[in-house]
Amino acid sequence: MSGHFELNAEVREDKGKGSSRRLRRLADQIPAIIYGAGKDPQPITLVRKDLEKALESEAFYTSVLAIQVGKATEKAVLKDLQRHPAKDVVMHADFMRVDENVEIKLTIPLHYINEDTCVGVKLGGGMIQHQVTEIEVQCLPANIPEFIEVDMAELDIGSIVHLSDLALPDGVTSVDLRLGAEHDLALASVMAPKGGGSDDEDLDAGGEEAADAEDAGDGDEE
Repeated sequence: MSGHFELNAEVREDKGKGSSRRLRRLADQIPAIIYGAGKDPQPITLVRKDLEKALESEAFYTSVLAIQVGKATEKAVLKDLQRHPAKDVVMHADFMRVDENVEIKLTIPLHYINEDTCVGVKLGGGMIQHQVTEIEVQCLPANIPEFIEVDMAELDIGSIVHLSDLALPDGVTSVDLRLGAEHDLALASVMAPKGGGSDDEDLDAGGEEAADAEDAGDGDEE
């Protein structure tokens, strides 16, 4: 389960780009919106420092948040962040209300573990290559995982771990796999080292053959 986060928000009466710029510049607030669950979208504002502090935690992105708007508490998940194209500054946030009885789709980060002890790395000198760092899952809000582990320990050179290899928590399903086996994504693989041992062995063998031929030639001349 993910962590518990609370945010205090205010109803945003003024709308539009000009109003949003004033909020960010003068009030040090961030415009946001809460939508979904059959209710009208609600424009809100958040205190910048509070949101930025919460965003430092990975668990914030996969948690059901308690957003206090006036006297009401909205249960929601973070669905999108708009950042400044040239600065690491949040410009706007989108939150989606959740119903504890309705499944939702959410992107969950992958945590790759046991890479240092991976068979293909430790014994074969290979390198792990990540193709995917997060996946989309579907589950009830109470079942949202903070992250999903991918165990690399037993993978050898040339091995690939697929989406179907993951041990997903109870009640959690992969959105891609629901579409069929052809959507079984490759998540990571163990690549052979560049200039691997087989190439070196071929070169050594070639050198020995050349030396043998040279020795044989010397004998004929005698």
